[in-house]
Formats: sequence, structure tokens, C-alpha cells
Amino acid sequence: MPRNSFILGQFLALLPRYEFQRIVNKYKGDYRTKHFKCWDQLACMIFAHIRQERSLRDIDVALNAHASKLYHTGIQQCPKSTLADANELCVYRIFEDFAKTLMQRARREYANTELAIDVNNAVYALDASVIDLTLSLYPWAKFRKAKGAIKLHTMIDLRGNIPAFLTITDGKVHDVKAAPQVPIEADGIYVVDRGYVDFGWLWYINQAGAFFVTRLKASIKWTRVISRPVDKSLGLRSDQEILLSTKRLTALYPVRLWRISFRDEERKRTLVFLTNNFDIPSETISALYKARWEIELFFKWIKQHLRVKTFYGTSANAVKTQIWVAMIVYLLLAILKERYRLEQTLSQLLHFLEVNIFEQTSMLSIFQMNSRSTQKVEIVDKQLRLFDL
Repeated sequence: MPRNSFILGQFLALLPRYEFQRIVNKYKGDYRTKHFKCWDQLACMIFAHIRQERSLRDIDVALNAHASKLYHTGIQQCPKSTLADANELCVYRIFEDFAKTLMQRARREYANTELAIDVNNAVYALDASVIDLTLSLYPWAKFRKAKGAIKLHTMIDLRGNIPAFLTITDGKVHDVKAAPQVPIEADGIYVVDRGYVDFGWLWYINQAGAFFVTRLKASIKWTRVISRPVDKSLGLRSDQEILLSTKRLTALYPVRLWRISFRDEERKRTLVFLTNNFDIPSETISALYKARWEIELFFKWIKQHLRVKTFYGTSANAVKTQIWVAMIVYLLLAILKERYRLEQTLSQLLHFLEVNIFEQTSMLSIFQMNSRSTQKVEIVDKQLRLFDL
């Protein structure tokens, strides 16, 4: 990378291009493509997400406005029809697999991050979010009779709020239907809401040597085995070991569960938690479930700051490509923040990139480094790297 190259070029250079090209070759993404290759498509889509461009025409206009700079940023100038064709035809699994490699790298980057909850286990929050679509434009996105939608089934690692699993389905797929695809890690704690109370799946988690924390549905019948005294000053109301009492549920989950009742005085409601982890304090169980809110904040962030609510194409391939590229931008920002100990939030980092995207200066110079830096970073003569070649 030349000295004082454009900010966008420096940001794209942080991606492990050799890994991306390996995936492209796997799916033959550049087969019979002479000029606009998969890397060019990725670069244009990353540009669109950073700039929050509204349409293919806006992307085309913005790139044409900086036509003399594109060669030095690693972006191919292309008509909007070329990018539209690429989004329609270039298989989205290229970007899905690349995003998944970045997920693993990001999780390793945040592996030593301390949780706010006093547990030694890895903690994951699993949930799904619906993105509404117009059924007449997206007939493949089945949801309701007169409404289309897609659903993002996502699990985040609470150490850094990094996605550890993500799949995209049409809106009518129930949350728990995607749960069997989630990789279960021994000793991990999986925090889910009542939509995931499927005792067959919960038994699978238990058998894998992992733990779950969820809420008990009022309709589920159970019998008490043991009751323990509780400290009501902490908001606890009951602490019980229970067995499921119906024949069908007992066949699905035949061993004891831990039922904890907690009173939330702030919202004037009582929450009943269910878990198979008998080794951590009962107040930690409620803290774990409260931490599930982080996945809601994750969905809110990507919908507000990346282009995942309106799309540049109407096919399933184009929509999924756009969402997976959004994940790539999110993950690269998260890695950049942790690797260089940046004190700004991800929103601020994205905004700084947007404002300075065609400035010809060092990328780190637009971010302020905080006191967590363990070494001085040369921002003039050395190329920034996130990944080893």
C-alpha cells in the first residue's frame, strides 16, 4: 500500500484477501468473469454500507464522483447494471463463508475480554430478528398472507458481542426451527427466550455438556422436588428443583431442572427462569438472562448503521449477499477496535470512516488511541494489518 493512501483503500487492505480468494475459487465465483470480479463486488458493497447509499444509482454516482481515486482504493468503477448483475448471479455463499471466517477471527480477538457477569464459561445469546419486505417485490420471502419478511437467526458471543452463528430464512420459519443448526460448545452457557423452549433441543444441549438459561412458559406442567430458602432482598422469590410432569415432556427431558423466580420491581413483573446449571448462584442466573438484551442491541445497531432494511436487489441471492457483506463490515470494525485499542464505539468508527473515506491520510490518524494501547503504533510508514499473511 502506498504511503498516505486513501482511507477506503486502507480499510479494504485490512481484509485477508488471500482467504477471500480461496473461497471464491471454491465456488468458482470468478469463472468467465473478465473485469468485475467478486473482490470488486465486495469492495463496492462495503463502500455502499459505509456510505449508507440508498440505491444502485446512488452507488454509481458516488463512485463516479471520485473516479480518479478508485484505482488507488482497490475499487473497480462499474455501471449500476454491472453491480446489479453481480448481486443477482454471484453466489451469496462466497460472502457467507468469508463472514464466518471473520467471525472466528473476531472471537479469537475478544477471547480474553472479561464478561460483566461472574462466570468462567463462554456465554452466548441466541435470538431472531425479522426484516419486513414487500411481498410483491420479494415473493420468495414468505411470511404472512399479504406480507413478506426474512428472519436473521443469530447467536452472539457476549465477549465482544461478536456473532458466532447466523443464518437467514424466510419470515415464517419459527425461531426454534433454526436452533438445531447452532453449534453447541461444551461448558458454554446459552441464553434464550421462551421462543426456544423446546425440551428436545434443551436436552441436546444438556447431553453436549453445555448449559442453558431460559424462561419457563406458564403452560408447562411440572412438579417440585426440592425447595430452598431465598434472599428476598435480592429480588428472588423461589429456588426449586423440578421435574416435568407430563409424559410427553418427561420423555423429552427426563432429569431435574432448576426453577428460579425473580421479582423485577422496576418493571413490576415476576420472571421465572429455567436452567440446567446447578453450580452458579441463583442471582447470577437472572444476571445472565438480563445480558441477553445485548443481542437486541446488536440487531438494533446493524439495522440503524448498515444497509439491511432496504436492498439493492430483489432476489434471494442479492438480499443475502447484502446482509453477509454488512456482517463483514461489522466484524472488521469490531476487530479493528480491539486490535488497536480504540476507545470509540463502533458507531463512531463507522462515522469517521464515512466522513473521511476518500481522505489521503493514515486511517489510525482519524481515530484517537486510548490508554489501553500496549505499544506505539507507527501510523506513517507501516501498513496496518489485522491478519497474518
